[in-house]
Amino acid sequence: MASATVLSQKQQIVEELAGKLKNSIAGVLVDYQGITVEDDTALRAALRKAGVDYAVVKNTLLSKACDIVGLQDMKSVLNGMTAMAFSENDPVAAAKILSAYAEKHENYKVKIGFVQGNVINSAEVGKLAKLPSKEELIAKILGSMNAPIAGLVTVLNGNIKGLVVALNAIKEKQEAIA
Repeated sequence: MASATVLSQKQQIVEELAGKLKNSIAGVLVDYQGITVEDDTALRAALRKAGVDYAVVKNTLLSKACDIVGLQDMKSVLNGMTAMAFSENDPVAAAKILSAYAEKHENYKVKIGFVQGNVINSAEVGKLAKLPSKEELIAKILGSMNAPIAGLVTVLNGNIKGLVVALNAIKEKQEAIA
């Protein structure tokens, strides 16, 4: 039988996991079996740089955390070696980095993910990974908003240039007559 101290520690871990799941905008669960320490270190550095938290988790404890936050659909993949990546700010960062990593490493598999409290399967995580980042979307929107204004400026400049050419022609004609 487990001691009260061990049970207390496990309950605290479950509460922390539930808090991370609840406060995250998105996350991805992966099977990390068979990767080297060097590869894992590089992956963790890339995730950290993108503002994504990454941790190896015990399936039983994560299962209890899923029950607390209402993500029971994720429990079906909680077997084998599981790591969890989650982000509080960027919904695509974890999916992008982990999907790219899984493509390069045969043993590394995306199990399942979640976005804003909704569970998504591994194929949907792949689709999420292909979406442009928030910064790219903002740049595209600003670019599309800027295009009509730039066109208007070009048209107005063309009209002003035409007016200047016409006035200059009239001036030269008047000077030739006089």
